[in-house]
Amino acid sequence: MSDRPGVPARDLSDEELERQGVHAHAMRHWVFLHGTADQFRTHTERMLELEQEYLRRHPQRTWQGAGGDADPPSREDRIRDLVQTFSRAMTALLDEEPAAAAPGPRRDPEAAQAALLQRFAQAPDGRLHKLEAHQIARRLAPDNRLVARLYRSDPPLLQAEKDVRVITDAGRAWLAEHPVPA
Repeated sequence: MSDRPGVPARDLSDEELERQGVHAHAMRHWVFLHGTADQFRTHTERMLELEQEYLRRHPQRTWQGAGGDADPPSREDRIRDLVQTFSRAMTALLDEEPAAAAPGPRRDPEAAQAALLQRFAQAPDGRLHKLEAHQIARRLAPDNRLVARLYRSDPPLLQAEKDVRVITDAGRAWLAEHPVPA
């Protein structure tokens, strides 16, 4: 971790350690959403370094204050929490309203739905990873809720299976009735 600029966490005063740690935790979403991969890696390493030093000095506390008698979280638990945090941030980002409609011809919502279902029908076993499905949907429609509408419709045209979206029989039937425009 010596390739990062800055004072090593072990050399900081308690007050400065806590200040930098709180700042690093507050900035993690911004760095994830707006920074480069290298900035994110560097920021995460520094944040974990500060947190580990703080927990070493004060094993009974957390960033949020006094912690009770619970053992500090393991490295695996901290990694799992970080992954879940960024998974929620990615989902929220995918669910955001578009800032402005992209210039150019607007696609009919039914045509976009048919085109997306066609991509699912062409995929092996009618399955696409959810991120791939959302990427395709963003190219097809100005609003990025297309995928969610398909598996929340009655009957559902897509089915969610963990990180995968699968076309249903109802989706195949709908696609047969609404061919993809050329």
